[in-house]
Amino acid sequence: MRSICFFNGTAILPDRVLPDAVVFGRGERIVYVGRARSRVPKSADMVDVKGGFISPGFVDIHIHGGGGADVMDASPEAIATVCQAHARHGTTCLFPTTSTGTDEQIHAMLSACDEVRTNWDASMGSKIAGVHLYGPYFAKDKVGCHDDSVCRAPKSTEYRRYFKTGIVKIATCAAELAGASAFYRHATQQGCLVTCGHSNASWDEMAAAFKNGMRHVDHFWCAMSNVSSVRKRFGFPMRGSMLEYVLSNPEMSTEVIADGIHLSPELLHFAWKMKGSDRLCLVTDCNRALDMPPGRYRFGPESNGSWFTSDGNVGWAPEGSLASSVMGMDHMVRTMHRNANIPLHEVVRMASLTPAERAGIDAEVGSLTPGKRADIILLNKSLQVERVHINGQRIRNTT
Repeated sequence: MRSICFFNGTAILPDRVLPDAVVFGRGERIVYVGRARSRVPKSADMVDVKGGFISPGFVDIHIHGGGGADVMDASPEAIATVCQAHARHGTTCLFPTTSTGTDEQIHAMLSACDEVRTNWDASMGSKIAGVHLYGPYFAKDKVGCHDDSVCRAPKSTEYRRYFKTGIVKIATCAAELAGASAFYRHATQQGCLVTCGHSNASWDEMAAAFKNGMRHVDHFWCAMSNVSSVRKRFGFPMRGSMLEYVLSNPEMSTEVIADGIHLSPELLHFAWKMKGSDRLCLVTDCNRALDMPPGRYRFGPESNGSWFTSDGNVGWAPEGSLASSVMGMDHMVRTMHRNANIPLHEVVRMASLTPAERAGIDAEVGSLTPGKRADIILLNKSLQVERVHINGQRIRNTT
């Protein structure tokens, strides 16, 4: 069984950084994390990190595409292209995320993801931990760049078949929609992380959702309610919104898109201060334009998804609003650390262990812990990805 040792680098742990670290793995598992080189057998392959960082692989719970493909293209080839693109940016585990689409399109996407997950090898890039059922259950007034013609309220005859596939592990629905409570209860029974997104929900609607199992809100400040938007629904007195509910409830988690364009440094820092690194996730919410030249692309299925334009820094919808990010998780980590002035170990936790915990996969991934899967990435001193290992196997063509 092949063994490998990373040395002469700083290990990024959930609660601190460990200089002059030794991280040793055998086969698919991490065996030792510490400073004692004597714990490493002489037969191990030795990798000099050259003063850089040894990090757990990133975990992305909200990702639509990359490398020219969108997961809603719904072919194994497209899914693998997305996984390969995100592996280049340090993501070793991800949850392909549906956009709004027809019932047929969503089933095709679930089937393609299941095929890639079942047949994974190192050439495919990031491993699929499950699917995030995100669209189609959005509020019409908060649909964002998604195709609103296939946006709808949840019906049990439809969504129960999605869950029956066994691959849905994260499930989103706008809290104010008819049928949302039943959706939340069923998703909770299936063991999913249950989320509210693309919603104009009030405090009371969020409180009802929480009672039914909802515990997370998608991309904070983006396509979500605030006091002003809720007042337009209900009039006076002004009422609390998703924002206030998330900040006030310690059991709620949320996520931010730290590409430097969706949110300013002070908002990123504020979200971290309010929720802490154990309740705030970094996500890419990335579309197919990752690693692609500026241009016009489809968001969602290539056949009929809505159009957006990438300027190389972010996606733009035709009306001038943002249309998700075009950056990988390594960029989010750099932005959160440098621009928002957050300690590196806390930032990496938000990109690895916290999403793994929220999605219920932290026994396997998310930290440099003996016994966990050897999903390890090497970052240079500028936090650029130098090397990626998944399941103890080196992923080639990542730089």
